[in-house]
Amino acid sequence: MTGSWPAAAGAADAALFDETLVCEAVLPAAFAPGPGHGQPLQAEALLRGLAQVEDLRGEDGGEEKRGELPALAQRMDAKLDLVLALLGRLVRQSAPVLPALPLRWSARGLRLTLPADPGLAAGTGGVVRLQPSEWLPDALELPATVSASAAVDGQFLLWLRFGLLPAALEDALERHLFRMHRREVAARRR
Repeated sequence: MTGSWPAAAGAADAALFDETLVCEAVLPAAFAPGPGHGQPLQAEALLRGLAQVEDLRGEDGGEEKRGELPALAQRMDAKLDLVLALLGRLVRQSAPVLPALPLRWSARGLRLTLPADPGLAAGTGGVVRLQPSEWLPDALELPATVSASAAVDGQFLLWLRFGLLPAALEDALERHLFRMHRREVAARRR
């Protein structure tokens, strides 16, 4: 597929995804051009919190793990799931909804597949908003710069390179991507 891209797009893709862990998903995401530094401390806290929840729940076999828990813990876990779902619905009603977009993601940045050309030139700075988990309506807000853009098969691809992130946030991003990758591999095996 990279053969039909302009040279700048191929270079941007290589810079973001070569020799690093990459995940592909459809997640709520958007890029807002303009000044902004994102919220790196909140993003790190969100990713670390997700990691703790997934570790406690046993992300690869949630239902099997629940069977090993005492009945009281299972009920508490089920109630927490319902409360989070309700809270998620309430937040989605009061906050602007991010569109679910196909994306390719690494700790260096991401490639969004958009339905229309947003008219952004390489070098345009802004903030990426990305919901890292389907069940939690909170979003990461990370500084990013447009590396390239290209129209391919009626869709518009936008390569976004993350700005300078604190080392702890980069580590949390890599761990989250590793978990996503592990779930992808497990799903393919089933």
